Formats: sequence, structure tokens, C-alpha cells
Amino acid sequence: MQIEVDLIIEQCNDKMKAAIKHLEKELLHIRAGKATPAMLDGVLVDYYGTLTPLSQISNVSTPDARTIAIQPWEKSLISTIEKAIMAANLGFNPENNGEVIRINIPALTEERRKQLVKQSGQEGEVAKVSIRTARKDANENLKKLLKDGLSEDIKKDAEIEVQKLTDDFVKKVDQLVVLKEKDIMTI
Repeated sequence: MQIEVDLIIEQCNDKMKAAIKHLEKELLHIRAGKATPAMLDGVLVDYYGTLTPLSQISNVSTPDARTIAIQPWEKSLISTIEKAIMAANLGFNPENNGEVIRINIPALTEERRKQLVKQSGQEGEVAKVSIRTARKDANENLKKLLKDGLSEDIKKDAEIEVQKLTDDFVKKVDQLVVLKEKDIMTI
């Protein structure tokens, strides 16, 4: 029975880690006024009939804090990449000089910063819901084991461990959101 309990706790931990990873990925997409190549992670380009991530067909860099430079490995892809960036609806206006595509990241207004802080908070709440769902699933699985002969003491200990995991991961979510909010509000 202890093996099943350990497995339930392990699965709960994995689900909570996945929620944190997802939150980190989502927070990367919320731009804080500073240019990063990660802003274009979701851009898929039609590369000879296959939708391919931008980073696999070009070099994406940030020459300065307000500019993203994209140098395609094939010059013929420049217009296709520009169209893909526009289609991704990221609010960017790419410009090209025939060799390199440049995207200037405009400074954020105070109102836009507040919207992004709110969006960061919403992403944090989504992560917390995922973490609580993992806790609920683990506790339900422990109840099933109780019916199958698990002792009440082992169940209580496991529930305490699951709650401790939940508290730790919720703290981590709060820390990530606070860091992102500071990043967004820094001019």
C-alpha cells in the first residue's frame, strides 16, 4: 500500500511542476517592454508546406533592449516570416531591409502596464487552480486506497504531505507573478 501512496504523491508533484512550467511559459509571452527572443516562440512559419517554429529557420536575437532581429537562413523566407509574425497577432510591426527583419518594441504606457499586471495575475490564478486540482485528485485517490485497506494514519500523513506540496507550489506561483509584475512596472 505504501508504494501506491508514494505513487499518488509523486503524480501530484509532477502535475504541480507541470502547472509551474506552464505558468513560466505563459509569463514569458507577456511582454514587459524589454525585447526577448521568447516573445516570438509561438510564431509558426510556413516552411515548404510545414508549419515550423521561427527559431528553427532563422536566428532570433536582441541587439538592444527595444529591438528583436530575425535573420532567416534563407533570404527567400523574409516575406513569409513577416506574414507569420503579423498573423500571430502579437501587436508587432516587422520591418525588413532585404537581409534582416527588425521588430521595434514600443515602450509600454501606464495603462498597458496595468493590463499586463492583471493578465499576469490571471495566469497565476490559472496555475493555482491546476495545483489545487492536482491536490484534489491525489486526495480522492487516497480515499479510494482507504476503502481498499489503507490505514487511516497513512492516509492522514499522505494528505498532510500533499497539502505541504500544494502550499509550496502556490508560494512559487505567487513569487513568479510578483517578479513578473515588478518586471512589467519597471520603466
